[in-house]
Amino acid sequence: MINISLLTLKIIFVAGQIGFFLIRYPHHQNKKENQIVRDRKTLQENILLLCVSVGMLILPFIYVFTPWLNFADYPLISWLNITGIIVYILSLYLFWKSHHDLGKNWSPTLEIREQHTLIIDGIYKKVRHPMYTSIWLWCIAQALLLPNYIAGFSGIISFALLYFLRVDNEEKMMLEQFGEDYERYMQNTGRLLPKF
Repeated sequence: MINISLLTLKIIFVAGQIGFFLIRYPHHQNKKENQIVRDRKTLQENILLLCVSVGMLILPFIYVFTPWLNFADYPLISWLNITGIIVYILSLYLFWKSHHDLGKNWSPTLEIREQHTLIIDGIYKKVRHPMYTSIWLWCIAQALLLPNYIAGFSGIISFALLYFLRVDNEEKMMLEQFGEDYERYMQNTGRLLPKF
């Protein structure tokens, strides 16, 4: 069996984080060109986004760059680490593909933009929320790459809170904006995985 060192896993994790940032950055810049016409951002949304930042960025980076969380380490398991690398690569691809296909409609929060359109092509043809799918995979990969009970699992916990408290509100907002078109779209697609 291939043995991967903890240092290598940390390097892979940081490289993936840089990849996620590079994928999102141009979309973050482009969103400024498309004015917000409906904003559903609440205090709860801001708190959830902060929790996700802590769970998916701050705690893992504390673990990678300091010894402060080492007390919560557990032994490396090679096949889980290799699985984590594969899942991480898949999550990066889905993250890129969902941003690419969504284009200027992307928003980090619950917002409708001036030129907002219903995207039902590309990856969105089969899955309504592939970006959430990619982030679930990212969180799973984090748990498989970082053998630490705090840094490894903080992503899953924080993102689960955001996902389960946000997705119904997001779909309600889309129904209000696109009406029957979104209702038909919901019937033909899966929320996180393709509908068969």
